[in-house]
Order: sequence, then structure tokens, then C-alpha cells
Amino acid sequence: MSASTRQEALAEEGDAARAVGSAFGDYVAKVRGGDVGSLPAVLGFVVLVVFFSVKTDRFFSLLNGANMLQQAAGVIFIAMGLVFVLLLGEIDLSAGFAAGTSAAAMAVLLTKHGVAWPISILACLATGVVIGTVIGLLVALLKIPSFVVTLSFFLGLQGAMLAIIGEGGTIPVRDEAILAIMGDNLPVVWGWVFLAVIVLSYLGAGIYGRGKWTAAGLANEPMVLFATKVIALGVLLGVVVYALNQERSVNPVLNSLAGVPIIVPIATVFVVVLSFVLRRTTFGRHVYAVGGNAEAARRAGINVQGVRIACFMICSAMAAVAGILLASRDNSVSPTTGGSTTLLLAVGAAVIGGTSLFGGKGRIIDAVIGGLVIAVIQNGLPLVTSAAAAQFIVTALVLLLAASVDAIARRRAAATGH
Repeated sequence: MSASTRQEALAEEGDAARAVGSAFGDYVAKVRGGDVGSLPAVLGFVVLVVFFSVKTDRFFSLLNGANMLQQAAGVIFIAMGLVFVLLLGEIDLSAGFAAGTSAAAMAVLLTKHGVAWPISILACLATGVVIGTVIGLLVALLKIPSFVVTLSFFLGLQGAMLAIIGEGGTIPVRDEAILAIMGDNLPVVWGWVFLAVIVLSYLGAGIYGRGKWTAAGLANEPMVLFATKVIALGVLLGVVVYALNQERSVNPVLNSLAGVPIIVPIATVFVVVLSFVLRRTTFGRHVYAVGGNAEAARRAGINVQGVRIACFMICSAMAAVAGILLASRDNSVSPTTGGSTTLLLAVGAAVIGGTSLFGGKGRIIDAVIGGLVIAVIQNGLPLVTSAAAAQFIVTALVLLLAASVDAIARRRAAATGH
């Protein structure tokens, strides 16, 4: 290698190092300014995983890891819908029983009337949309506080479930297509195909975005930083797929459990689509605008009422999807489906992940991260202690900590002008 070539290589390495250092400095400044995002939740997730892994060998196992993903799915899907409502500074207390009522409608059609599963699923989703539409109309047009409206639906939907199912009754779900959603895994090869699709899609979207920014004369993030993100994503997902592709069954001859659970690619599709809606569409920008300042959004010509109605519709529709997952996992629908602490855990997942209770700040991925934190707590604590009270107390403390971080971050952002 000639002297000039070595100098050029060293210059490129220096530029790359400076670019990474500058990006890291910008991120630190953003955090100091109050925009912490999902950082506390990610750090909390890592700390909890390490803690439970040290405390018990049973926690850090392939079977337990896959079970956690499936256990968290229902709460995560409800939380993804709640993100839209929380972004407006509103709340939906009925989302848990909206999931149960929608699932009950599906189960009745499947089991009692022999309706095909695609039509039953459509009926389930339609039930969720109708619930969300009515809630949205009452909140947006009649100006009734969302807390009051959704609390009424919280009670009313319990009665609707009892009327559909019958007191103390349970409707079994035996349709193989429904049960496969939470019970089956992808073939091992398809797990790697799934990984390739995700990484290549991220790479393609990044290249397309960089091209648009360059064409508009705007500055792009350093190429080395973009390449680092792509590689990190590929390595992280590669480790997850490799682990899930290992045999997890105690008796693989009778029942093989190798492969990525089907719910993982399903959840990934929802995260990507909903994130695109919020971050890349006019509707998504309107949601953030209404949540930030509804009056300013109205004066800017945004249909504030329409945005509110649409967000409640999306919330209840996602709850209906969660109802399908809950029915698939339990193989049945009962009056307790979507009840108990389901709603509280879903709200907690969104807030713990970084979505603000004050509106205007949050992402779909927040619901996923927060849901995984809650899943780790619920899964790990019973392995460490038999005290049932500990699970509720620790989850409450984590939620309170997340709300405190949000309040402090908002105050810090206001003080620094971010």
C-alpha cells in the first residue's frame, strides 16, 4: 500500500470515528435535554434479565424465552392500540374488555354456529371497530371525558360478555387456524427467511430515505452510522432467530418446538405498519399535533374530532386483535378474557416503554419494549419468590418509576427548550 493510499484510508477512518462520535454526542445532548425515549425501559429490561438469570437457571432457557414472547403478546397488542389514544392525552379503560367481547363474538360464531374462521375473525375485528367508533363519537362530539366514557364501557362490556357467553360459562375454541396463531412455530428455514426480509427491508428503507434526503438537499446521518445500525439489527435478530430455532421440547419426537413462534412475525408486521402510519403519514403527524396542542392543531386546519375518533377506533381494533391472541392461547373464551389486570398491564407497558401520559410523545415500539419488561417481571418473579404480592408490588413500582421519568423528562425538556 502506497503512502498516499494509507493516508486516504486513515483519513476515512478518522472521518468515520468523528461521525460516530458526533452522533453519540448528539444523542447524549438529546437525553440531557429530556428526550430519553425508551432508554430507561431498555436499561430496565437488561437489568431485570441479568438479575433473574443470576437468581435462577430456569429463567434463561429457550423454552422460557419463547413462552415469555407468547405470554406478552396479548398485552403488547392492546398497548400498541393504546399508544394512539395516549398520544392524544386521552385514556381507554375499556380496551381489555373490548378484547374479551370481540373474542367472545368470534368464539360464538366459530363454536356455536360453525362459521369459518376468516369470517369469524372479521366479525371479531368489526366488533372492536364498532366499540371504538362509539367511544370516539362520545368523546369527540359530546365532549365527555374519555375517562368517564371508557369507564362506562369497562363496566358495560363486562355485561355484554356475560350476555354472550353466559355467567360462569366458557366457550371452547378448537379451530386449528386460530390455535396455530399462538401455538405453532415457523419451520426453521422460514425463520431465517423472516430474518433476511426484516434486515433487507430495513436496509432498503434506509437507502430510499437517504436518497430522498439527498435529493432534497438535506443532510443525512453518516453512512458509517447507518451501516452500524443495519449490522447491529442483523446480529441481534440473528441471535434471537438462532436461539428460537433450537429444539425446546422435552420430547421432540412427540412434539417438536423448534422454530420462531408464529406470533413473532405477526407482531413484527403490526409494529412496522403502525409505526409507518404514525411516523410517515399525514394522519400520524396530525395525531402528534393534536396530542401536543389540540387548539393549535384545530387552527392549523386539522380535523381534531376526526383524529380522536380514528384513534379510539384503532385502539379498540387492536384490542380485538389481542382478543384473538388471548383466545388462541387459552383455547377458549370466558367472562374473564381480557379482564383482571390485562388493561392495567397494557397501559403500564405503553408508559414503561416511553409513551407519555400527557400526550404528544410516544412510539409503537414503546409498547413492545414495555410489554417485554412486564413479561420479564411476571415470568421471573415466580421463579425467584413464591410471594404473589411481590409481582404486583414490583410491577407497580416499575410503572411509578416510568411515570416519574416521564414527568421529570418533560420538565427538563421545558427548561432546556427542547
